[in-house]
Parts: sequence; structure tokens; C-alpha cells
Amino acid sequence: MKLDTPEGNFPPTRRTMAASLFFVGYATAAASSCASPVTTPSDELVVEDVHINGAGGYALPAYVARPSGRERHGAIIVVNEIFGIHDYIKDVCRRFAREGYVAIAPDYFDRAGDPAPMTDMTAIRDIVATANNEQVMGDTQGAIEWLKAQSSSNDRIGITGFCWGGTVVWMAAARFPDVKAGVAWYGRLVRPAPGSWGADEDRPWPYDIGGTLHTPVLGLYAENDRGIPLESVEQMRASLSAADNPSHSEIIVYPGVQHGFHADYRESYNAEAAADGWARCLAWFRANGVA
Repeated sequence: MKLDTPEGNFPPTRRTMAASLFFVGYATAAASSCASPVTTPSDELVVEDVHINGAGGYALPAYVARPSGRERHGAIIVVNEIFGIHDYIKDVCRRFAREGYVAIAPDYFDRAGDPAPMTDMTAIRDIVATANNEQVMGDTQGAIEWLKAQSSSNDRIGITGFCWGGTVVWMAAARFPDVKAGVAWYGRLVRPAPGSWGADEDRPWPYDIGGTLHTPVLGLYAENDRGIPLESVEQMRASLSAADNPSHSEIIVYPGVQHGFHADYRESYNAEAAADGWARCLAWFRANGVA
């Protein structure tokens, strides 16, 4: 038996089995006995499903949560993991809304299907592979334009994302001047090794654009991430420093935790690291004018 992960292949040992819920899919992990998902109420919020103008003019679904009332608020684009727009991602949007933001989670995988209920990682990866970098950037541009057109949001836009979405954060922060700040949770930083999942697409990765990054990004990473080794984190830090870090970006590594430490539906969840990361995330956005 071999566990196929989004960021590498590892045989199932006693150590890796504790983290394996991440790799069997959202549906299985969320229903497991170890899951204790946070549920953020939607009272006094406006929660709705909308469509934005995605890449190629595609009508892309998106989940939105925002404070009620007529005031204008800062906005956060929330980029999902490989499992799509499931309850955890929607809850993150509601958490931001309770902090006074308009939060939008575009359904980047909608063209190919919904990976959230799936348990077959091969099928999930096939869906994710259809969302190439340029398409994702076009969809993100659509989210930015949608936010700029709303009476409920101002032009102070941030972006955050988890795992697959963490990589998107770095790329979007280098692409879009409308994005004022980003927070990337354990997203891949360097090109996958030849033959690994994701290596076939001819595209830049965060390490490749670190020297030209001007939008400040806070990276939140895990010491024991078996798919994102600390070596790649140091490579990214070197990439940022090579340009004297004009963006003032930085990376925090949480000791003793695993990939997915913020995902409260997984066994890899670490409440202390998740709470500290969330506090840093909010402080980062506010310090960089996203409010």
C-alpha cells in the first residue's frame, strides 16, 4: 500500500498514519472520530452563493460571508485546499466576516467537479490538475473585480489560502497590485520533483517569483510537514532576501506540528498553532491596510 499525497509519496509508517486523514479526502476526515470542527454562526451576517466572472468568461460559483449593514469593509479572498469549497472553508469565511471583512471563496474546481465528497485521491487530483496556474489567476482576478464592484467592500483586499491555496496566495500577491497583503498557510513553495504530482505543468512557483514580490505575504508553515520540507522554506526565504525583501514578507515555522495544523476537521489540527496563526493572520492584514 502507498499513500499518494498532494506533495509527495510516502509509505505508511506508524508516524505517517496519524496524518493520513488529510490524504484520504475531506469527507472521510470530517466524519472521523478525531474531528471536532469549529462552527461559526451566521447570525448577523449575510451569507450567500454568488457567481463571478472567472477566467475565459466562466460563471464561477463563490461562497460569500460578510457583516450585515451598509458599511463598506475590507475584503479577503479565501483560497481552498485541494478538497474544494467544503464546510471548513465556508466557516473560515464566516470567521473573517465576524472580524468585519467581506470574505469570498471562489470555487476554483467547479469546471471539473466537486472534490469535497470524494474519498478517492486519484479522482480528487484529476480535478485539481485541471485548475492550472493561469486559469486560477484569471479566476482570482474575477474575484477581485467582483469585490471592487460591491457596495459592501472597499478597495482594501487581502488573500489567504491553505495547502494548494497557500501556493495560490504567493502567486496572486506577485500578480495583482489590487491585493494589499497575503497570508499563505503551508502552500508548496518550490517546483515538485520530476514525476511528482503537479510537476508536469510548465509554470512558475513561489520560489521563482520571490525576488519580484512586492505585496507583503506572511507564510505560516509546519516543522514536520512531510510534503514541504524545511529546506524549501529556507529556499523561499533566500528568494525573498535576494531582492532585499522589498515586500517585507516573512515566514513563520511552527515547531512540532504537521501540514494542515489549522484544519480543525483533521487529526493534524493543532489548536495552539492554529490560534496563533489566526491571530498573526488578522494582525498582518490590519498592519498592511486590509481593514
